[in-house]
Amino acid sequence: MKRVDVVYAIIQNHLGQFLMVENEGKSWSLPGGAVEANETLEAAVVREVYEETGLSIEAKGIVAINEAFFKESGNHAIFFTFNATVREGNVHIINPEEITNIQWVEVEKANELMPYHVNGVEPLIGQIIPYTYQK
Repeated sequence: MKRVDVVYAIIQNHLGQFLMVENEGKSWSLPGGAVEANETLEAAVVREVYEETGLSIEAKGIVAINEAFFKESGNHAIFFTFNATVREGNVHIINPEEITNIQWVEVEKANELMPYHVNGVEPLIGQIIPYTYQK
C-alpha cells in the first residue's frame, strides 16, 4: 500500500459554524487535501484551504490524527486535522471540477458529515497539539 498524508483545517466562524466543502458532488469534508512532495503539513493545509475556498488561513496546531486503509485505491492514509483561523479572503470556489459546494454548517450537521470523529467536532475546538517542522 502507498502511504498518503492528507491535511484538513477545522475552521469555525463567529456563529460557531464549521466550514465544509463538497468534493466533486460526492462527499463532504473539511477543506484540505493531499500533502505534496517536499511540503510540510502546515504549508499543505494553508495551500489546500486556499485552493478549495479562497481563504488565507493560519494553522494553529493539530487537533486530530486519523488513519485509514483504502483497499480499492491501495492507499494507507494518515489524516492530520489542524485548528485554523481565517486571516483574509472571501469564501468562493476556485476549482469547480474538485469542489462543487462550500457551506458553513452547524455543529450537528458537521458531526453527521464527519462520523470518523467519534466524539464529534466540539472537543477538537480549543484543543491543540503543537506542530513543529524541524529544519
